Amino acid sequence: QVRERLKQQVVEMKEKFPGFRPGLAILQVGNRDDSNLYINMKLKAAAEIGISANHIKLPNTATEADVLKCIASLNGDPAVHGFIVQLPLDSDKPINTEKITNAVAPEKDVDGLSSINAGKLSRGDLGDCFIPCTPKGCMELIRQTGVQVAGKRAVVVGRSKIVGAPMHDLLLWNNATVTTCHSKTSTLAEEVGKADILVVAAGKAEMVKGEWIKPGAIVIDCGINHVPDSTKASGKRVVGDVAYSTAKEKASYITPVPGGVGPMTVAMLMQSTVESAQRFLEKFQPGKWNIQYNHLTLKMPLPSDIEISQSCIPKPIDQVAKEVGLLPDEVELYGQTKAKVHLSALKRLKNQPDGKYVVVTGITPTPLGEGKSTTTVGLVQALGAHLHQNVFACVRQPSQGPTFGIKGGAAGGGYCQIIPMEEFNLHLTGDIHAITAANNLVAAAVDARIFHELTQTDQALYNRLVPSVNGVRKFSDIQIRRLQKLGINKTDPTALTKEEINLFVRLDIDPGTITWQRVLDTNDRFLRKITIGQSPTEKGFSRMAQFDITVSSEIMAVLALSDGLDDMKKRLGRMVVASSKRGEPVTTDDLGVTGALAVLMKDTVKPNLMQTLEGTPVFVHAGPFANVAHGNSSVLADKIALKLVGKEGFVVTEAGFGADIGMEKFFNIKCRCSGLRPHVVVLVATVRALKMHGGGPAVTAGVPLPKEYMEENLQLLAKGCSNLNKQIQNARMFGVPVVVAVNAFKTDTKAELALVVQLAKEAGAFDAVECTHWAEGGKGAVALAQAVQRASQTPSNFRFLYNVELPVIDKIRLIAQKIYGASDIELLPEAKEKVALYTKQGFGNLPICMAKTHLSLSHDPEQKGAPTGFILPIRDIRASVGAGFLYPLVGTISTMPGLPTRPCFYDIDLDPVSGEVNGLF
Repeated sequence: QVRERLKQQVVEMKEKFPGFRPGLAILQVGNRDDSNLYINMKLKAAAEIGISANHIKLPNTATEADVLKCIASLNGDPAVHGFIVQLPLDSDKPINTEKITNAVAPEKDVDGLSSINAGKLSRGDLGDCFIPCTPKGCMELIRQTGVQVAGKRAVVVGRSKIVGAPMHDLLLWNNATVTTCHSKTSTLAEEVGKADILVVAAGKAEMVKGEWIKPGAIVIDCGINHVPDSTKASGKRVVGDVAYSTAKEKASYITPVPGGVGPMTVAMLMQSTVESAQRFLEKFQPGKWNIQYNHLTLKMPLPSDIEISQSCIPKPIDQVAKEVGLLPDEVELYGQTKAKVHLSALKRLKNQPDGKYVVVTGITPTPLGEGKSTTTVGLVQALGAHLHQNVFACVRQPSQGPTFGIKGGAAGGGYCQIIPMEEFNLHLTGDIHAITAANNLVAAAVDARIFHELTQTDQALYNRLVPSVNGVRKFSDIQIRRLQKLGINKTDPTALTKEEINLFVRLDIDPGTITWQRVLDTNDRFLRKITIGQSPTEKGFSRMAQFDITVSSEIMAVLALSDGLDDMKKRLGRMVVASSKRGEPVTTDDLGVTGALAVLMKDTVKPNLMQTLEGTPVFVHAGPFANVAHGNSSVLADKIALKLVGKEGFVVTEAGFGADIGMEKFFNIKCRCSGLRPHVVVLVATVRALKMHGGGPAVTAGVPLPKEYMEENLQLLAKGCSNLNKQIQNARMFGVPVVVAVNAFKTDTKAELALVVQLAKEAGAFDAVECTHWAEGGKGAVALAQAVQRASQTPSNFRFLYNVELPVIDKIRLIAQKIYGASDIELLPEAKEKVALYTKQGFGNLPICMAKTHLSLSHDPEQKGAPTGFILPIRDIRASVGAGFLYPLVGTISTMPGLPTRPCFYDIDLDPVSGEVNGLF
C-alpha cells in the first residue's frame, strides 16, 4: 500500500514539475555481503516507485576524510533529496560513525540518525524532522491495526539509537505511556506483560516468550537472528526477538520474521525520500533559485564608489555558490568573497537547457565611458533582486594598469557594482599574473632559442635538446610532435640523419618577424620601445622589442575563447610567435613550451565567482583588449552561467567599447567560436555622448565638462543621434532585437531623455528605456529589465556578417563598409604582404578582429557622429592563430598605456590599522 501510494505521489510530482524526480543517494564503505543485500533491496524499491537512486561505493581503504568529503558533495547536490550512509562502515581505517552520521545534512538525513533529527524527535518536533525508518515502519504497522495509540501502555525492549530510543520517543509523542526495558531490567517478563503495544529490538533470538505477552497485545518484532536448523540447506534459519509460535496465540497482531518489519523499513526509507523531495519543492521551485538578495539603503548625494562598496557586507561566496546550484566540490574558495568554479559543473549540467543570452554594448563613447559596466550590473540586479529571475552577469577582469592609471576601476559605479570592488579591480585570483608569467616564458624562449642557434652547431644543439640520461636518449612528447610536423616519423633519437637533425634543432627564426612581446600589468610608457640583449653575456645579439600590457597578450584571448583545458592547451600550442627565414610560421609548440604554458594556466581556466551589491551572482573571467583582441569575457563563464540559470533565466555579458567594435567581435568571433546564439542586444547611450556626436566640444578625462553638456540643447542632441541610429542598425544587421538603455545623468533634462527614447524607437529599436540605476541600483533598471524580458520572447534570427572562407581582404571590406560606413579600404604595403603571407601559411580563413580607435566609427577619433564615404586605411595585419583571428591595424594602436600627470593611484591608500583600502577606484 505504501509503495503504491508513493508511486502515485512521484507521478504527480513529475506531472507538476516535468523532468523532476526524487533523488536518493546510498553511501557504502566496503563490500559486506549483508550491506550489499540491503542496498539492493533499497535500489529495487526506489526503481519501482520512480525514485532516482544512486549507489556510491567507497573501498574499504577509505579514510574518514574520504567519507566526509563524499558526504559534503552529496549534501550540496540539489538532485539528492534523501541520503543515507549504510551501516556498519566496513573500512580498514578507524572511522567515527557518530561523526559520519552527523555530517549528513539534517534536511537530507532520511535515516533520521543525525543528532539534530534525534533531538527534534525527542522534543516532539515530529513535523520538522526525519524519523529512523524502522521505528517509523513500526508506527505505520501499529496504525494499520486501527488501534488507538493514545492512552495505551507501550513497552519498548531495547534502547539502541537506531530503533529502541527513537521508538520510545515516537510512541510517547503519539500519547502512549511508554516504558523502555533493556539488559539491566530485572522484571522484564512483568513489564512485557503490562504492554498493550510491545516493540522488541533487543538483538537476542526469541528472548521474549509467548507466555509473557498480555492477551490481545500488538507485538512488533524488529529482531533478525540466525539459529541452527538442520532441516535447512544453509544449516540455519532466521528468527526474531520474540518466540513467534507461542506469542501469536496471545497477540491480536504480530509481525513475522522475516517479512514483517524489514520490508516496512525499506518502504519508510522511500517515504522519507519522497517527503524530503516534497519539502524541497515547497522551498525551491525547480529551475528557480532560492537566493537571498541584499537590500540597498540609498543615500543622496551619492557617496564615493568605494564607500558604497564597503558599506555593503557581501554574502559568503560559498553561500552564493549554493544559491545558484553549484556543488561544494565544484567551488574552490579564495577567501570569503571570491571563488573559482571547476569545469566539472559544466559537464554535470550538460543536459540542462540554456537560458536567455543578452549582450550589453554601447554607442561610440566619450573618453569617459557611457556606463556599460554600470548598466550590466544594474540590469542583473533588476532582473534578479526585483523581478526574481535567475540571472548571471559575466564580465571581463580589469587590468591593474588602468586601475592605477587614468581610468580607475571597472566594477561598475554608484549602486551598481561588483563587490568587493578592491578585490575585483586588483589581483582577484591571480589569473592576470599567471598570463603575465606564461606570456613572458614564451618571450624568453624565443630569444633564448635564437641565441642558442646562433652560438652552437647542429650536433651541440641536438645533444642539449635530447640529452642522454643514464645512457638513454629519449624524445619528449612535444618533440615527437615537432618531428611529425617535419614529416620525420622516427622515435629513436639515434636514427635521425644529419639533415633531419638540422631540421629538428633549427627553428631559424627571422628576428624581424617576431610578433611576440613581453607584457606587464602596469601602465609604463617607457617600455613601449626597448632594446634587449645589452648584457655582454648575450655576445652582442641584441634587438629592438617592446612591452605590452598583459591584457593585450594573445594568451588572454586564448583563455577567453577556450571551451576547456584541452582546447586551451591546443590553442596555446598553435600560437605563432614569428616566421622562420623560410617564411614558415614558428609556434609555441615548435619552441617546446606548450606543456609548461598549460601548467601555468591550469587554474585560470576556472571562472571567478563574485556578486553584485544586491547579491546577484557574477562571473569575472578573462579580460582581452577590445582592439587587438575581441574584448569579451570568457566563453566558459557564459556557458556555465547559461546552464545554471536554466531555460527561463538570463545571462548578461558585456562587450568592450562601442557596438562597432566589441559587439561586432562578440557576434563574429565569440559566438562563432562558442556556438552560442544571443537573444537581445542592450545598447547603452547617454545624452552627453550624443551631444558630442552632434558637434559638441571635446570631452576630456580629468577636465570639467563644457557648458554645452550641462544645459538643454535638443538640436545638438538630435544631430548626434545619427551615431545611435547607426549602432542600432549595426546590431539589427545580425538579426537580434535591440533595447536601448538611456543612462540618465543628473544634468539631463526630461525633454532630452524623451527625445533619445523617441529617436531610438524610430531607428528600429525594439524598445528604449530611461535608466537611473547608478543612483537607485536595480530599482532604476526595472523598466529596462522588463523590456529585455519582452525582447527575449521575440524571434532572434541571428546571422554572422561574413563567411570565414571569404578572402581576407573581402572580410575586412565587409566590416568597414557595413559596420563603420566606409566606402572602401586601402591596404598599405605591409598589410598587403601580411595578407599574402597569412593566406600562404593557411590562416586566411580565420575571423577578422579589427584594431581601431573606439572613439569614432571611422579610423579618425576626431570624426564623430556617423561618418560615411571615407577610405579605411589598413596599416598592418597580425595573426593571433591560437586565439583564432587575424587583427588588422587601423591607424596607430597603443598596447601599452602610459600614466597621466595625476594617476588614479594618488587617491588610493591603505588603512594600516583596519587593512581597508581607501580612496577612489
